[in-house]
Amino acid sequence: MRPKSQQITNLKMLLFGVFLAFFVLFMLRSGVSSSQESSSPTSQPGILNPMKEATETNCSLACTKIPRSLTQALIHYTTSTITPQQTLEEISVSAKILEEKSPCNFLVFGLGHDSLMWSALNHGGRTVFLEEDEAWIAQIKRRFPMLESHHVTYYSKVKEAANLMEVGKGPECTAVNDPRFLYVPTCHERFA
Repeated sequence: MRPKSQQITNLKMLLFGVFLAFFVLFMLRSGVSSSQESSSPTSQPGILNPMKEATETNCSLACTKIPRSLTQALIHYTTSTITPQQTLEEISVSAKILEEKSPCNFLVFGLGHDSLMWSALNHGGRTVFLEEDEAWIAQIKRRFPMLESHHVTYYSKVKEAANLMEVGKGPECTAVNDPRFLYVPTCHERFA
């Protein structure tokens, strides 16, 4: 008769062996199934496998295409040779806000070559452009009819900016009164 400690050791070895066998079998089986997936005709380079891509990106088959506004913006900017009117740093400030707040109501003063970008970055929101040049509005509307733009007349000029900033801090601008009965040089005439 064998000692009891040797029987326990044999039992442990047997359990370890069974566990090891299942582990090896599992590894071989998962290796075979993954090699079958990689050798399937739809997973060759250059051929798309929508089922596999959908599961890999945690996206259902009901994923929609990119928005039309984004498509148009991408095509416009990749084929355009026009230099942006703002620096990357200036654009990044507004883009960061839109990233957090969009979709939202977004008011842009001026209609430029970057207007399509602002509209696309605010996908699902309302982006309104105010522009002083009616001919420019017509030209942009022909190219991009989806942009919402309105003609406005500004009664102040850029050269007056420093003075207007000081006026804006004065009591006539900071007091809470009915703006219809006040003349405030910084107020837009159509809004007063």
